[in-house]
Amino acid sequence: MFSLEGQTALIVGIANDKSIAWGCARALRAQGARIAVTYLNDKAEPFVRPLAEEIGAEIFLPLDVRNETEMDTVFAEIGARWGRLDTVVHSIAFCPRDDLHGRVVDCSAEGFSLAMDISVHSFLRMIRRAEALMPAGGTCMTVSFAGATRVVEHYNVMGPVKAALESTVRYAAAELGPKGISVHALSPGPLATRAASGIAEFDELLDAAAERAPTHHLATIEDVGAYCAFLASREASNVTGGVHAIDGGYSIIG
Repeated sequence: MFSLEGQTALIVGIANDKSIAWGCARALRAQGARIAVTYLNDKAEPFVRPLAEEIGAEIFLPLDVRNETEMDTVFAEIGARWGRLDTVVHSIAFCPRDDLHGRVVDCSAEGFSLAMDISVHSFLRMIRRAEALMPAGGTCMTVSFAGATRVVEHYNVMGPVKAALESTVRYAAAELGPKGISVHALSPGPLATRAASGIAEFDELLDAAAERAPTHHLATIEDVGAYCAFLASREASNVTGGVHAIDGGYSIIG
């Protein structure tokens, strides 16, 4: 069995105990990793702090990825406290509600730009800072969805955004592979997270996915966390650039 004993991990995107990022944080900690957790703002802090305390997070700081100062502070604290970083988990996405619920062709330039900045470019900004703390290699992960490669009703503009995210994973993996830094996208099927609840008629999507998947079970945050922990391990050091479906086979059915 692989171990993450002594490794360090930054988890970005925990909103509550239903978050994919929370499943990842728990799994990484269970395998021995030391954890840093961020929270979006003062409103989010009371929901995230008890979870960070539950897993004994050694670093707990605010991070709005649009705020360069907060981003610098998080990575500076990791450098000062640990001297290195082994794993980054980026599990955040956002699109303004009006743009998310409208047609892709009607998406505003401002909404599209904001969705791309928070959901995609912020991952690059995190990787760039993490690179300096990964002299012996490391792992950077983000979260995608099947709507990146085919049309999923009501997923709308987040489909093109996630497609850009998956392409970003491939290019970053190619660029950082020589340094021993792997880059991945975790792609669970529909999950009942707070972020997903913003998608119109999401309950119907959950039911349809469970019926369609060969296992007839939706993925759980524990499923995603287990895969995340493996990818963070040294045993997975020669795996990179992939979009990893964790969805009961949902993505293989035509």
